[in-house]
Amino acid sequence: MRNVETITPYHSLNKTLGHLLCGMRGVLSDNLVGLYLQGSFAVGDFDLHSDVDFIAVVGDELHPAEIQELQILHRSIFQIPSPWAQHLEGSYFPITVLADQDCCGSPLWYLDNGADHLVRSEHCNTLLVRWILRERGIAIYGPPAKSWIGPIPVRVLREEILRVMHTWGEKILADPDRYANRFYQGFIVLSYCRMLHDYLAGRPGSKKEGAEWAKENLDPRWTGLIDRTWDTRPRPEEQIYLTPDPDDFSSTLEFVRYILKESEKYRF
Repeated sequence: MRNVETITPYHSLNKTLGHLLCGMRGVLSDNLVGLYLQGSFAVGDFDLHSDVDFIAVVGDELHPAEIQELQILHRSIFQIPSPWAQHLEGSYFPITVLADQDCCGSPLWYLDNGADHLVRSEHCNTLLVRWILRERGIAIYGPPAKSWIGPIPVRVLREEILRVMHTWGEKILADPDRYANRFYQGFIVLSYCRMLHDYLAGRPGSKKEGAEWAKENLDPRWTGLIDRTWDTRPRPEEQIYLTPDPDDFSSTLEFVRYILKESEKYRF
């Protein structure tokens, strides 16, 4: 187990992660077999505005009493007077589900960024998350995640990325009003930069890496839009209630169409 006090460069975050680990061990006891950071803290390019993506690995499916106690735990952590405490995001993975790549898409107990309670969601149950855990995951508690996750072929990882790009893109374009706020406007642009980069590279990267790659390799007309998205990242709990710049939002929808067409040029 790593020293939680030095797990990241941010003292307040390390204290929050210490509360999280201590609480999980108190609730789950021997059923908690691993706690890991994934996402930006694992692949790099994190900053003060990053959310904190975690995966808790459990030996057995959570039973109702454990779920009830975890709900209390997450509500209490959310009240900690640190911005990091309100931006934890992660799922509870039973070992058997994590080890079986065919189980992708089944719902897990999940804490959304900005939420104080668990819900059922397939959000983290992807090959992408498994790849990051296996190759870059930071073990806060437990053995390396590759103890349970086998190698993920580049071909199937690319297939998942391409599928997500198109299925999410279709939802955005079919119902743009659902995403018409400053948070989603920026999140969509950075996510599509990253997804196209990851698809071509055959591995997950960060939003920053994807954005820099996009500015260097895509049509220059998108550079200004990409640069402006960084202003939408601070305080997502506020940005989600703010109306986006109408020109930027219109350009964001066009950017999604553009990326989907670009992805078709490079099918592997």
